[in-house]
Amino acid sequence: MGKTSEFAISAVPILLGLGLTWYIINTICSYLRLRQFKGPTIAGFSNIWIFSSTLRGELNERTAEILKEHGPLARIGPNILVTNDADLLRHMSGARSTYSRAAWYDGMRLDPRVNNVISERNDKRHNALRAKMASGYSGKENPGLEQSVDDRCEDLVGLIRKKYISSKTVLRTLDFAQISQYFTMDVLTDVAFGAPFGYLAGDEDVHDYIKTIRAFMPVLELQTNHPTINYLMGSRLVQALAAPTAKDRTGMGAVIGVAQKVVAQRFGEKKIERDDMLGSFVRHGLTQQECESESLLQIMAGADSTATAMRSTFLHIITNPSVYQKLNDEIALALKEGRISSPVIRDAEARALPYLQACIKEGLRIWPPLTGLMTKMAPPEGDHFKGVFIPGNTEIAYSAWGVQRRTGTYGEDVDMFRPERWLEATGETLQKMERSQELVFGSGRYGCLGKSVAFVELNKVYVQLLRNFDFAILNPITPMKTRCNGIHLQKDMFVRVSERAQ
Repeated sequence: MGKTSEFAISAVPILLGLGLTWYIINTICSYLRLRQFKGPTIAGFSNIWIFSSTLRGELNERTAEILKEHGPLARIGPNILVTNDADLLRHMSGARSTYSRAAWYDGMRLDPRVNNVISERNDKRHNALRAKMASGYSGKENPGLEQSVDDRCEDLVGLIRKKYISSKTVLRTLDFAQISQYFTMDVLTDVAFGAPFGYLAGDEDVHDYIKTIRAFMPVLELQTNHPTINYLMGSRLVQALAAPTAKDRTGMGAVIGVAQKVVAQRFGEKKIERDDMLGSFVRHGLTQQECESESLLQIMAGADSTATAMRSTFLHIITNPSVYQKLNDEIALALKEGRISSPVIRDAEARALPYLQACIKEGLRIWPPLTGLMTKMAPPEGDHFKGVFIPGNTEIAYSAWGVQRRTGTYGEDVDMFRPERWLEATGETLQKMERSQELVFGSGRYGCLGKSVAFVELNKVYVQLLRNFDFAILNPITPMKTRCNGIHLQKDMFVRVSERAQ
C-alpha cells in the first residue's frame, strides 16, 4: 500500500471528526442565538418539529398551541420563530418594512421557467409584478367579473335543483364540500381563461384536478417549509420523472396545457384582445410565460381558498339554528323590501346586509383559508419590536389559526362561531378585530390580489343558496372531514337539500 493511500485512510477519521465538531458547534451557536424565545426543545436544534407537524397535517393548529403556551413570539426551528401578533405581521409587510420574503416562498414557484407574484422574493420585481396585475384583479379592467360570478351562481342553483332535491320519501345526498369546489373552480377558470371548465355543468372533477391537488398539497407544504426538499423536488431528475406537463390528460398538467393554449391566443400577430383579467395582464406588460404562470397560480390558490371559506362558513351556518334563522330572516326581509335583485343578488346589495357580512367575517376568522407559514426574514441588522430584539436574518412565520384565536382580540369565546361579535363590537375594539381578521388575506405589499374576487363570490353564494333551498347536515357527529396542509383539504360534507317555500 502506497503512502498516499495510507494517508487517505488515516485522514478519514480526522475529517469525520472535524465534520462532527463543526456540526456540534454550529448547532450550539444556532441554539444560543434564539435561546430567549421559548418553544419545543427540539426546535432549537432541528426543523424536525415542523417536519413531523407537516406530515400529520397539524402544523396550523400546533403553532397556535405553541403560541398559546409561550406567548406571541415562539421558536419552532433553529432559525424560525412563529407569531400570532397582528401588529408584528403588519410591521413586516408594510410598504417601508426592511423585512423580506424568506425561502418558504421558493416552494411556491409552480413554473420552473419563471416566478409568480407569490414566489418572487426580490421586492423590486415583486412590486412591479403586482402593479401590472392589480387592475385585472380589482375589476377596473375586468367589467365582466361580477357577471361571471352571477352565471356560476345560477349554474350552482341549477345543478342542485336538477339532481339533489330531496323530498319526504326520497333522499338525494349532496356532498357540499365537493360542489363548493366545483363552483369556485368554474368561477376562477372563467375569470382566468374566459370560460369555465365545466365542473358544475358536468357535475364532475374535470381533468381530475381536485383529486390531484389533494395529493399534491402535503408535498407542496413540505417543499415550502423545507428548502432542501424544495431543492430536490426542483432537480432535473425529479422534474423529468414526476413534474406535470402540458401533454398530460389529467391533473395539473392538463390545466397547464389549457393555460398555455388560452394564453397563446392573446399573443402573436392574430392575438385576441378582450376586456378580462388576462387581457389586463397582457396590456400591462406581462410576458406570455408570466401569464401562464399567474393563471395557474390564480386557479390553485384562489379556488381552493375560497372553497374552504364557502363550505366552512356554510357548515357553521346550517348547524347553528340561531344563526341559520337570523340569516334567513335577513334575506327574506331584504327580498320582501326589494333590496335583493333577481335572479342573483348584486355585490353592493350583499354588502348592505349586516348579518350576512358578520357571518362571512366570522367564517373567515374561524377557518382562515390559507395557513402556510409564509415566513419573512428580519433585516441583517436585526429589529426591535415591542421591546423585543429579533436577531438579523431570523425567519418569522405566520400562524393563521393563532392570529384568529387570540382572546385579547376577539374575547374568551374565540372557538365559537358567533357572528354577533362583529355587530356588538364598537370603536377601537371593532377596529382591532377587523385589522386582525383582514390578515387572512395578508396585508401591505404582500396582500392577496384575489381578495376582491373572493368576496364577490362569498357575498353572493350564501344568499343564492338560502333564497332557494333549505339545508340540513346528514352526519352531525362527523359533519365534514378535514386535513390541513397549507390549505384545508375538506371532503364528505353531506347535506340534505329541499326547496324553500316561497
